[in-house]
Amino acid sequence: MLPGEDSGWGGSSIDLYRSMASTGMQIFGFVLALLGIMGAMVATLLPNWKVSADVGSNIITAISQMQGLWMDCTWYSTGMFSCTLKYSVLSLPAYLQTARTTMVLCCVLAAMGLCLASLGLKCTRWGGGRRSKRHAAIASGGCFVAAGFLCLVPASWFTNEVITNFLDSSVPESNKFEPGGAVYVAFVSAGFLFVGGSIFCMSCSGKRHGPQDLVLLPPPDKLLLQQQQQQLLQQQQELQHQYCSLSPLDNKTGYSLQDYV
Repeated sequence: MLPGEDSGWGGSSIDLYRSMASTGMQIFGFVLALLGIMGAMVATLLPNWKVSADVGSNIITAISQMQGLWMDCTWYSTGMFSCTLKYSVLSLPAYLQTARTTMVLCCVLAAMGLCLASLGLKCTRWGGGRRSKRHAAIASGGCFVAAGFLCLVPASWFTNEVITNFLDSSVPESNKFEPGGAVYVAFVSAGFLFVGGSIFCMSCSGKRHGPQDLVLLPPPDKLLLQQQQQQLLQQQQELQHQYCSLSPLDNKTGYSLQDYV
């Protein structure tokens, strides 16, 4: 084997391994982003963004209060459970209004990024050529990062307000709350969205060799049929060329009246 051929095979193998690794990272980022959007939606709907603290509570009249973005729930010691929706928007504090808005925007932006990511995945056939997939992947990564930021802001602000009120000595012990499970779900979801978006942005940021537009090959059956059709067309063209190159005497198949006039 010639040295040039050996190096060519080695270069193509390295490019193939890099492409497979990049595809695997994109799939991993897609799964993380999917978990992030699911967590953000769950955190938006959960009613336990803050729960009542067990500080100086009476065992006989012990109740557990939970407050979320859309409703407040109360769990009594007798086993009764009741929830009340927050109908008035203007009566809510600023941090709660901001948390509502940003969480809804986070879910919408993450869903948009998920649609773009399905087009930018290298293992899919839809989405156009290499340049189009690269742009779709970068746009989806930007959507995921922005959605993670929108999910991180309300979780951080909400946690700060809860801790500040808990440490305030002027607040009665019965009105003190602690961060609930929905806040932790929001933090984890924001991390998933950040990591998934970063993977999508970095998977298409490297230097590209070769043509920018990738021509997607058809399935093997269609490819074989196209090759057979091209061969038949070439054979027909060769026969026509051979027939046209014959002399006029060879083209005559019989006598005509002009031979005797």
